[in-house]
Amino acid sequence: MQPHTVNTAAVQILVAMFFVAVSGNAQTVQTLKPTPKTVAWGYYDAKAAPVLRVKSGDTVEVQTLITSTPKRLEDAGVAPGDVEQSLRDITTQVTDKGPGGHILTGPIYIEDAEIGDVLEVRIQKIRLAIPYAYNAFGAGRGYLPDDFPYSKMKIIPLDEKRMVAHYAPGIDIPLHPFFGSMGNAPPETAGRFNSAPPWIMGGNMDNKDLVAGTTLYLPVHAPGALFEVGDGHAGQGDGEVDITALETSLIGTFQFIVRKDMHLKWPRAETPTHYMTMGFNDDLNASATLAVREMIDFLTTEKHLSRDDAYMLSSVAADLHISEVVDGNKGVHMMIPKNIFVSVPAK
Repeated sequence: MQPHTVNTAAVQILVAMFFVAVSGNAQTVQTLKPTPKTVAWGYYDAKAAPVLRVKSGDTVEVQTLITSTPKRLEDAGVAPGDVEQSLRDITTQVTDKGPGGHILTGPIYIEDAEIGDVLEVRIQKIRLAIPYAYNAFGAGRGYLPDDFPYSKMKIIPLDEKRMVAHYAPGIDIPLHPFFGSMGNAPPETAGRFNSAPPWIMGGNMDNKDLVAGTTLYLPVHAPGALFEVGDGHAGQGDGEVDITALETSLIGTFQFIVRKDMHLKWPRAETPTHYMTMGFNDDLNASATLAVREMIDFLTTEKHLSRDDAYMLSSVAADLHISEVVDGNKGVHMMIPKNIFVSVPAK
């Protein structure tokens, strides 16, 4: 039998065609960096001019800045050379501020996003942008203002290789980076909405479970959604009781998808292991009530349970977490594990 011979030229042509096809289908990742012209300092606003326009399905790498100023960081011990130049530029050049204190990158306009839709935000990657974070409390702020009627700020080194924060000798905190603030514009009637309290459009949710691999669902209240992101955290405890977390600068990769088939009143999310509902109100009990009612709605709508069964399942299988108690509107989120749904029920 004659050995089989390979047509080398034909193989080379097929390989070339394969790589052309792959590169043709490869998605371009746009980049958005913080500059004086690409940030919104302290607000979400339906009338804000977008700094980037993308299509549904597009992916954007967004860089965000630490929520502080160069002077405060240097006074706390950060070397001047370790302060990001973009933070210096924005601090000195941005005069249209407030009423909140967060430097948010955006807004990003997503084409075809209309009022009543839902913006699906796939948080693909999150990485550290600087090797330090800070934690601070201020006089009259935080959950225990009477106990700590003064201000203090602590610089905390971040070890990206080991993914820990060196809080103090003998204390290393595992890092779980996430963005404290991710949101769309509020309804136009809300005007320029303070970046501090979370609300129906998301915003400063300070939810430590919204890490890479999570999908966030945000109701759309303005044409284009006008997504903004910032308030990077290298980690945080549930509650964020002194009003700050491991505050730092982060770089996130997000894919935006307009969902015409979804209609939500409040933000929801899906982690690799759990479904999540949320509630925000200035009263903690009211926030918990919203989160539980949203879970019941999710279980009846998406898992086709009766309201009675949904309520009972929420009690025996779901967990309530206090996201934060220091941002005006307090946040509660409820999580139910995916692995309890062992089969797809009939509609």
